[in-house]
Amino acid sequence: MSGGRWKRGALLTGCSLLAAGTDAARAAGTRAGTVIVNTATATYDDPTGDPRTVPSNVVELRVDELLDVAVSGPAADRTANAGAPNQVTSFIVTNAGNGAEAVRLSVEAALGGDDFNPTNVRIYLDSDKDGLFDANVDQLYTVGANDPLLTPDGQQRVFVVADMPAGTDGARAQIRLTGQAATGTGAPGDSFAGRGEGGGDAVVGSTGADADDDAFYALSAAVVDFEKTATVKDPFNGSEAVPGAVITYSLKASVSGSGTLRNFRITDVIPTDTKYEAGSVTLNGAKLTDAAGDDAGTAGASGIAVQVGDVSAGASNTVTFQVVID
Repeated sequence: MSGGRWKRGALLTGCSLLAAGTDAARAAGTRAGTVIVNTATATYDDPTGDPRTVPSNVVELRVDELLDVAVSGPAADRTANAGAPNQVTSFIVTNAGNGAEAVRLSVEAALGGDDFNPTNVRIYLDSDKDGLFDANVDQLYTVGANDPLLTPDGQQRVFVVADMPAGTDGARAQIRLTGQAATGTGAPGDSFAGRGEGGGDAVVGSTGADADDDAFYALSAAVVDFEKTATVKDPFNGSEAVPGAVITYSLKASVSGSGTLRNFRITDVIPTDTKYEAGSVTLNGAKLTDAAGDDAGTAGASGIAVQVGDVSAGASNTVTFQVVID
């Protein structure tokens, strides 16, 4: 804390603590810049026996800013297509301090000990906060130009986007995202005079105001070509899309390259203004039931889902189902 003088005598004599302009407690405690006001009182009986009260002087202390940052990467590897550009993984950066703080970001992609290094590595900020990367919406990050400004406990999702080389199925690359308090980093307890929120000092917290976490890309050398087609049969044995006509949708997934794709699943929604034709789902020509749990298919008024399973490169699978136009 900075500002004012600490008077132990006053504090030990029936003190009263009041916070001027208080904010809710954060991860690191009271909001930086909060002024803690303290007044003590002394009471006594005068010579006539009447009680008297004497207030002390007022002591004001401004809470300093604690600088702490946390970075959290994904728990699982990000599957990336071999030889493909713009493969995405994401991190969460958190301001674990008690004041608004800009966080400076950096990424390392050549750490050693893994199988390959991604190239053309960039950082994007999840500008619309939807958790999905969109290069047309999300903001390309430039250090010092658009450092995310986070309130206490505030979080920013960060996308790391990189290009993958051609490679072996299952090869892994390690990347590391680092977040640092823009005010400064250092050993816990280091202080930056007058640079805290509200005019107090900024004090480095237990993280050193410098945190990082790792993520992994895992190459998939298998490539999926997924095509959907539709054929129509109307009530007059023609092919016009009129009410009562039956639409047969065909969903064909072909895998090329090398390696195996695990837990391959095909889903589709029932289009508006149509109704699902019960019992019409097939997988590679074999009929599936609509009920869950008895085979690979599940279907109903909202959509269909088929659990194909593990698919090796060179294989193809086709799912069909039917709807009727209202």
